[in-house]
Amino acid sequence: MMNKKRAGKLIKNLSGISEYYSFRPSPLPPEPAIAIDNELNNLIIDAHKMLAILDDRAEKIPDMNLFISMYVKKEALLSSQIEGTQATLEDIFEVNRDESINEDVEEVVNYVKAANYAIDRLNTLPLCNRLLLETHEILLSGVRGNEKNPGEFRRSQNWIGSKNSNITTARYIPPNIDDMKEALSDLEKFINDDSPYDALINAALVHYQFESIHPFLDGNGRIGRLLIVLYLLYKDTIKTPALYLSYYLKEHRIEYYDRMTTVRDSGNYEQWIKFFVRGVYISSKSAIESADKLIELKNSDEEKINSLDISDRRKINIMKLYRHLLAKPIIDIKGAAEELDLAYNTVKSIVDTLMDLDILKQDNDQERNKVFSYEAYLDILREGTEIIL
Repeated sequence: MMNKKRAGKLIKNLSGISEYYSFRPSPLPPEPAIAIDNELNNLIIDAHKMLAILDDRAEKIPDMNLFISMYVKKEALLSSQIEGTQATLEDIFEVNRDESINEDVEEVVNYVKAANYAIDRLNTLPLCNRLLLETHEILLSGVRGNEKNPGEFRRSQNWIGSKNSNITTARYIPPNIDDMKEALSDLEKFINDDSPYDALINAALVHYQFESIHPFLDGNGRIGRLLIVLYLLYKDTIKTPALYLSYYLKEHRIEYYDRMTTVRDSGNYEQWIKFFVRGVYISSKSAIESADKLIELKNSDEEKINSLDISDRRKINIMKLYRHLLAKPIIDIKGAAEELDLAYNTVKSIVDTLMDLDILKQDNDQERNKVFSYEAYLDILREGTEIIL
């Protein structure tokens, strides 16, 4: 049943010494149809169960929007790290980020902005090429790659290979411009039409197809991984963007690329789909464990604050700063005072109290410009974000 042309075929471009072959992907869904065996069926069932539990956890968290924003930041960091970005979780929350920002951190910050924009845009626009273009413009504006036409599909041939590769030595050459335009149109139709397959199978197919089309000069990997969450939200498979699949894809980075290559080389979509759905299950399980730890930590620390024998007004102010830490787990006194509209000395006193409760710790040894972090909170979020050298 399987053959190389199932996923697409090579197309000759130009002639003579300039000749090269680009890949023209077959439109989705694949023909012959996806073979759903017991292994894949069980993977899908288990993944959906985990996604339902994750949605339930996210919705039960009192400060859901704050927690979701943390998940989006973590996914942004992980997805950017897959592309080689050398940034850490601490970099993203750096107090003086505006003064000390570097290109790697700026890329992650842009991803967060792009992801939040795209998720919100789904309320007013279908998941379509226009939405991807708008999101891409935010992703690349003002950062490395901003000379590569942010918000525009490519108008020239690109390729994938080592840093010094060219079109004749490339590992993979995506479709030429005409084939790219047709493939993007077909993909948009597939996303918005009814499909005979489960949404997780479709999400795997959509991500693979987008990466094979490679429609941008830069940012394809990050947009393609964001497209997974956008698709699952769009199809109501998940209710909140609390899934960070890039954690799994980063851990299995070589296999991730190899399995997509195998689809193009042999037409075997099934092995890629199983890898992908297994990743959804593992990523959901990891996110649930993180959510449970965050909820437990929050309840424990709020209990510490509520048990203090102090005035109600002071307790309200302490809780105000504590809630601020859920959005910004690294702070300085001056910045927190300005953002919370509290007096400097009030915030300083609250910070001292939170340090006595082992909620905050000082990050630096300076007498001035002291920086404090909610370390236990960061420890939970930090898992999986270590830089792989």
